[in-house]
Amino acid sequence: TGGEVLFIEATAMPGAKQFMLTGSLGQVMQESARAGLSLVRSLSAKLGIAEKFWVTHDIHLHIPAGAVPKDGPSAGVTMAVALASLACGRAVRHDVGMTGEITLRGKLLPIGGLKEKVMAAHRVGLQRVILPRRNEPDLEDVPAEIKDQMKFILADTLDDVLVASLEPAGKSPGIRSSKARPALRAARTRRGARARG
Repeated sequence: TGGEVLFIEATAMPGAKQFMLTGSLGQVMQESARAGLSLVRSLSAKLGIAEKFWVTHDIHLHIPAGAVPKDGPSAGVTMAVALASLACGRAVRHDVGMTGEITLRGKLLPIGGLKEKVMAAHRVGLQRVILPRRNEPDLEDVPAEIKDQMKFILADTLDDVLVASLEPAGKSPGIRSSKARPALRAARTRRGARARG
């Protein structure tokens, strides 16, 4: 049992508004990615993204380990952050992981398997984890020796997550690809079935 860490990659190239998703993503994860794209587009003015960017570029979002099927809503916030990073040219902090389902209004919804996700983040050396505020009670299940080594950032909205995860403007030279640090998800139940975030 335990959790796993996923990396989300996004890149843009000249094109005509295509949105490509690769990495053996299940239906729920694909829908989360599309919701993230719509949300980030709706925040373009606030994030300083020219509307022209969306109509003159194709965007490709990929989750490596392409042979491994992935599904569930818990990487929704990470996909939205990768897309925001790509479009506004601000890098994602290298020391932060995140998890959470995202809505079209930018609200961060709770996810399952938080203990396993936090333990996965700890295993790979992450010290900061952004998670939905409504998952705060689930931190009680995380062993104290792990909890004491990590900082948890409780977020209600995508805005909160962007403040905590993106480098300040001007610190990232105009990027055309983005790698959002880990989306955290529960890996397997005891029966060996894939657990959904």
